[in-house]
Amino acid sequence: MAHLYKLSPQDEFAHPPGPEVNFNESIYVNAFDDTSGVGGWIRLGNRVNEGYAELSVVLYLPDGRIAAQFKRPKITHNNTFDAGGLRFEIVEPMKRIDTIYEGEVMIVDRPDDLRDPANLLKSAPRLPCSVRWSLFTISPQHGGEPTTKDQPTMYGRDFSLGHFNQHVRAEGLIRIGQESWTLSPGHGWRDHSWGPRWWTNIIWYRLLLAAFPDGRGFMIHKIADAHNRARRSGVLMLDGKYYEIADFDLVTDWTAAKDPAQIRVNVITECGKRASISGEVLSLAPLRNRREEHGRTMMSRIAEGHTRWTWDGVTGYGMSEYIERVAEDGTLAGYPL
Repeated sequence: MAHLYKLSPQDEFAHPPGPEVNFNESIYVNAFDDTSGVGGWIRLGNRVNEGYAELSVVLYLPDGRIAAQFKRPKITHNNTFDAGGLRFEIVEPMKRIDTIYEGEVMIVDRPDDLRDPANLLKSAPRLPCSVRWSLFTISPQHGGEPTTKDQPTMYGRDFSLGHFNQHVRAEGLIRIGQESWTLSPGHGWRDHSWGPRWWTNIIWYRLLLAAFPDGRGFMIHKIADAHNRARRSGVLMLDGKYYEIADFDLVTDWTAAKDPAQIRVNVITECGKRASISGEVLSLAPLRNRREEHGRTMMSRIAEGHTRWTWDGVTGYGMSEYIERVAEDGTLAGYPL
């Protein structure tokens, strides 16, 4: 698969924006302490042709609370990843990236309150927050820009043209008000994408992510087209190498609110390596994205699950991300698949 993509250390940095009004270039990272599971995910997406960045900070705290911030700080260029108190510093391309956030977060005692963001933004208590993570890559790069016109990208060409990702070891600190938690050490995953993007271009997908203390990890991805034909892809990380996934079976147990609760996945790689992995969603941030198109409101649900994974008796922490369009009658495109 690697020969179908081009990627260089320069792709770690910002790219010249394309002419599309919805050009997006984003960096996403997640990281969790190996023992406590405390951590979260952070993203900054530059939409320079629209004049703003998408800033998301979601931190999962030990008692079930979520600390979160969502903003659209104004930007005038795509030269750096630095807006709204969040910045990513490329210390060594493809080897180390530092994540720094200094700003406020909302304290969400009941994660379910995220389903009503307008009310939450008015009523949630706020505390000062400092996040400082150093992320050291422990895997090869995966992805890049396609080299042929018919090669599909990870999420589809109308969501990101270029995309690469890696697993990471994490060190650092989260401080919220008078409380603090360390990642010492932790593990996680990060990606970098560029190209035109509307979130509602995704019909539905499932993305499962984790890196384990014993050096293993996975990225498991299932994405469907408008006819619900699903493409399966991803990697298992073993001994510092990536093995492309050929196929997998995914079973999700759902809550009454149609959120993922328990996950079981059986994987086989192109070279015949197998894995049976189970996950328990410890805390879920039920997010959404909305936009207007031709006088209609388009909406997607974005379920971001902090997940404890088990693989051959070993525990690791990571994410389960379920995205799908929401129909006018509230039907979820991918549920209950």
